[in-house]
Amino acid sequence: MRIFGASVAAAIVLLGAALVVPLGTSATRRAATAPCSPRVQHGVLPVWMRGGFSGPKPRIPFELGQHRAIGAVLFAQPLNAPPATHQNNKILWVPRRLSKGVAALWIRMQKMNGTKLVGPPVRRIIPTGPGPSYVDAPTAGCWRLTLTWSGRRDTLDLAYVPPTD
Repeated sequence: MRIFGASVAAAIVLLGAALVVPLGTSATRRAATAPCSPRVQHGVLPVWMRGGFSGPKPRIPFELGQHRAIGAVLFAQPLNAPPATHQNNKILWVPRRLSKGVAALWIRMQKMNGTKLVGPPVRRIIPTGPGPSYVDAPTAGCWRLTLTWSGRRDTLDLAYVPPTD
């Protein structure tokens, strides 16, 4: 009887584990694949992003990373893919906390349609780290950018549209 009871208990534990793992994995997967949704703001830059701007309250399109560890000042609005002939896709990356040394800014770009990944990821590297850059996407659409620099990481979504020229 002991062997039978132990076998039933073990079966219940294994069955419970089998039910819990997929649910936990599914919940994690859903959280990790939120819909691609650019959140460009057109107000005054946050104080920590104003270095180098002449006015006391500069207004320029910008977007903040999901964790607010980095901001993107968008000098081109809208961003174009392929790049337009009359304007560049200039982005000023501003980290919330400055690093002591120079470390590359690694960008992993993934095109998305809602929560669905579209095509392979694209990589860009800014060797001098956060600062001014030109970041082109291969095609128009919503792109999720995962940014890594100096041991930090953040994500944001950017929209690229076909050029009108």
